[in-house]
Amino acid sequence: MTWVPAGLPDVLIAMQWGFLVYFICINLVYLALNFIAMFAILRYVREHGASFRIKNFADYQPPVSILVPAHNEERTIISTVRSMLRLGYPNFEVVVINDGSTDGTLQTVVDAFGLVEFPEAYRSRLKTAHVKRVFAAPQGGRVRVIDKENGGKADALNAGINSARYPLFCVVDADCILQPDSLARVVQPFLEDSSMIATGGVIRIVNGCKVKDGMLSKVELPDKVLPLVQTVEYLRAFLFGRLGWSPINALLIISGAFGVFYKERVIAAGGYKSDLVGEDMEMVVRLHDRMREEKRPYKIAFVPDPICWTEVPSDLRSLYNQRVRWQQGLAESLFGNWRLMFRRNGGAVGWVAYPFMLVFECLGPVIEVLGYASVIVLGLLGMLSAQAFFAFLFASIGLGVLLSVNAMMLEEISFHLYPRPAQQLRLFLVAVLENFGYRQMTSLFRVVGLVRWVLKPRRRSKWGHVRRRADWQDHEPHVDSTAPVAS
Repeated sequence: MTWVPAGLPDVLIAMQWGFLVYFICINLVYLALNFIAMFAILRYVREHGASFRIKNFADYQPPVSILVPAHNEERTIISTVRSMLRLGYPNFEVVVINDGSTDGTLQTVVDAFGLVEFPEAYRSRLKTAHVKRVFAAPQGGRVRVIDKENGGKADALNAGINSARYPLFCVVDADCILQPDSLARVVQPFLEDSSMIATGGVIRIVNGCKVKDGMLSKVELPDKVLPLVQTVEYLRAFLFGRLGWSPINALLIISGAFGVFYKERVIAAGGYKSDLVGEDMEMVVRLHDRMREEKRPYKIAFVPDPICWTEVPSDLRSLYNQRVRWQQGLAESLFGNWRLMFRRNGGAVGWVAYPFMLVFECLGPVIEVLGYASVIVLGLLGMLSAQAFFAFLFASIGLGVLLSVNAMMLEEISFHLYPRPAQQLRLFLVAVLENFGYRQMTSLFRVVGLVRWVLKPRRRSKWGHVRRRADWQDHEPHVDSTAPVAS
């Protein structure tokens, strides 16, 4: 007979009911966000879906500096820059910030676009590691390179902001591909609302696709399991996880891979913090906090159709490192700006979004892992009834399946990127199966991230390293980068 400490069963059963309530609450909030996102996306498609609207605004689109921080990205940087040079946007520049790369990143860009060292004045409005030199095209052009000592991604972005010529800057990772209309669409909210200070677009998975000369030539689903599961995960996170918060001005995350910011607002907030892991989310949370503190009208929006294609981890080690880093960044961003929560004039972001992110996204992985563990222990002790087991299964698994399938359907009725029946069937199967193992695994990764945040003091941020396959790109002849920047 198995000996059980007195009182343990009662504690485990009470915990199990608490976990059940937690899973029901988090999924109810997700369902509410799903409905908000559904109406928002249908309205957006109706008002902004026609391509001619972008062309009509061409004369009014503000100039944009595209910042591409890069550290050891020689395998993907050329495809990224080429995709930007093909943007259908009237006035922009591409600023590549080489953050002390030890591979051929710098020389690759210089050679590919015919750049030479240029004696450009550099204004240090934000403090950064030493900038060694600047490269530009001899006849003028859109591409410039800032070569600096290594300081981390946040430090590289601050150097890019210092060098940016234009009032808006767009942050794009060095392994990303933009579609020709992506920049125009993500900038559109700045034309429609003068109080807009930041916008973010959609991140999609480039694994399995084909990119030719900086242009996406074929959209396919990944052929490996991990990137395929992340395809559904990204659909869920962006199409209702972020779109649901945007209409109430409570968006706390803009992806560090694709976002546009009003430069002076970021500089006034002190730029990106170089002693953090999650500099992208922290900047958005801090902008909310600063604008609320100063009682200024502002908007931060998510735009559902500007697409940035990026490579995601295809091996378990890279996925682990990425999710641990993300969770550390989430904790840093929230606890570093705790004054935003329940601020008197905090609005939906301070009274709804912040508490939700703190309880369910930041601390939630601990609750989820303990919930799964308690079910296993109660089952081993023979104290888990069938009714309790199926109730827990429905709350933790069934609603998750429903949300994933809803996200897939929302993508299909709105943007239709994966139109073939075989693609839709694969996505549906993954939307179901990811809830049996994958979600639990990433919850464990996130718990490790929280533990690291608690145990490790602040230090200079480092680059997150993901093993790149870069097998989605076809290398083509040189693309002319000397097209002059419009004045």
